[in-house]
Amino acid sequence: MSNLQIGLAIAGGLILAAVVAHGALSSRRNAPRQALPEARHSGDSSASGPREPGLTEFENTQPINQPPAVRRLAMDPLIDVIATITIDAPHPVVSGEAAIAAMPSTRRAGTKPFAIEGHNLRTLNWEVPLAGQRYGSFQAGVQLANRSGALNEIEYSEFVVKTQAFADAINGTPDFPEMLEEVARARELDQFAGAHDAQLGFTIRAQNASWSPGYVQQNAARLGFVAGVIPGRMVLPASVDGGAPVLVLSFDPQAALAEDPAQSAIRDIALHLDVAQVARAERPFVRMRETAAALAQTMDGVVTDDNGQLLNSQTMDVIGSELESLYDTLEQRDLAAGSLLARRLFA
Repeated sequence: MSNLQIGLAIAGGLILAAVVAHGALSSRRNAPRQALPEARHSGDSSASGPREPGLTEFENTQPINQPPAVRRLAMDPLIDVIATITIDAPHPVVSGEAAIAAMPSTRRAGTKPFAIEGHNLRTLNWEVPLAGQRYGSFQAGVQLANRSGALNEIEYSEFVVKTQAFADAINGTPDFPEMLEEVARARELDQFAGAHDAQLGFTIRAQNASWSPGYVQQNAARLGFVAGVIPGRMVLPASVDGGAPVLVLSFDPQAALAEDPAQSAIRDIALHLDVAQVARAERPFVRMRETAAALAQTMDGVVTDDNGQLLNSQTMDVIGSELESLYDTLEQRDLAAGSLLARRLFA
C-alpha cells in the first residue's frame, strides 16, 4: 500500500470517528435530562419518598386531638339548605345504631353533597351519627352550590325524599325550608362563586434539552413537592394537616407510565393554583412565582401562560394585586380562601 493510500485510509478513519463522535454527542445533547443520583439516608424506608396527603371529606375535618373527638359536618346556613328533624314522642331519643341504619345509601342529591347530623345528648355536639351514642334531634342538609352549579328544583326534591325517608325510619318529623326561596338563594350564591372562582396556571417550557420524569421529580422535590396519587402529578403540601395542596405540578402522565421513563421526553410542565382552596396565609401566589422561577432557572426553561406567552414581572405583579382584592372579597362574604366553607363551595 502506497503512502498516499495509507494517508487516505487514516484520514477516512479520522473522519468516520469524527462523524460517530458528533452523532453520539448530538444524541446525548438531545436526550432527556436525567435525575442525578442523590445520597440516601440510612433511615429511608421507601425509594418513592413522601406521598400526597389524602384529602378528607368535609365531615371529617375536626382534628382528632380535640375533646371530644367527633367528626363534624360543619353544616352552615350560608351555603347549605338545612331541614330540622324532631323526634316524635313517646321515644324522643334515637340510638346511633338506629340512625346509622336509617341513613341513605348515597351522600348526594344530584351533584350536591347531602348530609345528616345528630345532636349528641352526651357531648351536646352536632355530629355524624356514631354507634354507641344517643341523639335527641337531627338535621339534614344539602349544599346550595358548587362548581357543578346551583341547587335546582330536582335536586331539592331529591333532598326532600332522602330526608323524609330518614325521618320516617327514626320516627321523626322534618321541617323543610320553602323550595323556591332556597333555589333562588342557590342561584345567587352560584353567581357570586362563579364571579370569584380563580384558578391560575403557569407553564414552564424547556428551552433546549427536554426533561425525563425523574429529572422533573427530583427538581420539584428539592422545592418541597411530594408525589401525587395520580401519575404525572406532584403537590406542595399545606403547612397545616388537612389543608388543600398549596400548588400542584403536573406533566404528561404517559411519560410517567412509560416502560422506560428515563427515555420519555417532557418539554413542559404545569403549575396550578386553586385560589379559593388555599388559605391566604400560605402566600400561595408568591410561592407559585418563586417556584416557577426556580424551576425555570434550574431546568433551563422559561415561564409562560397557557398560550405560550412569556410572563414578565409586571404581569405577575398585576395578577398578585388582583388576587389580594379577591381574597378581601371572599373574606367579606365569610368565605375566606382555604376555609372549610370556601373549600366546599369551590369544589
